[in-house]
Amino acid sequence: MKKKVMTMVLAASMLLGMAGCGSSSANDSAAANGNTAGGDQAVAGTEKNDASGNAEGGSQEGTLTVWCWDSFNVDAMKEAGKLYQKDHPDVNINVVETVSSDIQTLVQTYAMSGELDALPDIFLMDDQVFAKYLQNYPDVFADLTDSGIAFADFAEAKVANSVKDGKNYGVPYDSNTVIACYRKDYLDQAGYTIDDLTDITWDRFIEIGKDVLDKTGMPMLTNVQGEPDLLNMILQSAGISVFDEDGKISLVNNDGLKEAMNVYMDLINAGILQEQTDWSGYQGSINNGTVVGTINGSWICATITSTDQAEQEGNWAVTNMPKLNDYPGATNYSAQGGSTWAISSSSKNYDLAVDFFKTTWAGSTEFYDNILSQLGAIATYLPAADSDAYNQVSDYFGGEAIYSKIVSYGSNIPTINKGIYWSEEKEALGTALTNVLNGSSDLDSAIEEAQATIEFNIGQ
Repeated sequence: MKKKVMTMVLAASMLLGMAGCGSSSANDSAAANGNTAGGDQAVAGTEKNDASGNAEGGSQEGTLTVWCWDSFNVDAMKEAGKLYQKDHPDVNINVVETVSSDIQTLVQTYAMSGELDALPDIFLMDDQVFAKYLQNYPDVFADLTDSGIAFADFAEAKVANSVKDGKNYGVPYDSNTVIACYRKDYLDQAGYTIDDLTDITWDRFIEIGKDVLDKTGMPMLTNVQGEPDLLNMILQSAGISVFDEDGKISLVNNDGLKEAMNVYMDLINAGILQEQTDWSGYQGSINNGTVVGTINGSWICATITSTDQAEQEGNWAVTNMPKLNDYPGATNYSAQGGSTWAISSSSKNYDLAVDFFKTTWAGSTEFYDNILSQLGAIATYLPAADSDAYNQVSDYFGGEAIYSKIVSYGSNIPTINKGIYWSEEKEALGTALTNVLNGSSDLDSAIEEAQATIEFNIGQ
């Protein structure tokens, strides 16, 4: 049987590699969620896991085994375990550090082999692929709809990532709320304040951006070349989906998509969006002060504060993103990246796992205060916005209470149908943007080619 499973693991790895699941190459692992290394706060010791067929999984009574990636997420789950153990000292929380792509491989492998008992009680899943795995391997995920978990206490758009046919299959974890971050000192040189960039349209943003560029020589924004992350943020902010109600790709004749792509091209042509060759270049442009700011998921705060340039402290400010001009339903709010917890359908500890989540991730502002102050983890749990920790000011961000602001932004994000072919959509739209910008294709032709490519790749 082990040989059979090993063969399926390798096959699944190849399939996943070809499909290209997960966050962008720029945002893998820690970068995708703003994750930074946390402390060594063991609840039950951290194991290492991989897709070699030697996975530390399975379900044992009285022990909740958890798979998640990166020390940041491991430490956050351990903090949840420590809080839960105050009133449940006999419960063991066994956190097994497992790379995101390996979790996807192992879920696929054990689902295909029918060995669901090899899965842990709880695992973390990238928001961008949650719907795909839920669609393809529904028997893996426990139905949490009637569990008593208060899903209404989380940002609706975040919850939607793990909903299928009106039923809930995941517990939201980190905030993927989009924020716009700008250097106040650069804005001041050009005669602007953060208020001038709050609740504005992209047309107004471009006007300001041109003026700031003329006066300071600094482009307003930075992005990774060929990555359509900003484009997707613009789309969701206006409630625009590139999938129809039946889950079919819908790029051609999608007026919202064309408008969003035109905004991106206007930013490039005006010289106020600087494209970088890779994620390191993106981070460097922020930390080295060669751009005014960036628009990304709230986890980008970790990158902003990681610079060793002391003069940046106190010179950053946070606001919402621009919105599409005069587009029906357009808002200044969106989402990018993030992840969600799932309970395995095979868990012997379903009731325990549910109670654990109801007590911690879905029920304790104390817990969210702890992981914010200790790890910098920002919640999508709405009640956290009223806590003392979330209303403390950040010296780095000019003495502003940015965390309560971020949580409040999350409640305004439009919910859209993201479909199950996110990775295919992302790759095709990235190629379309590149082809239009380098002049090898016009906008309509690039969109048509992108749709044809996706339809071919997914067999529609």
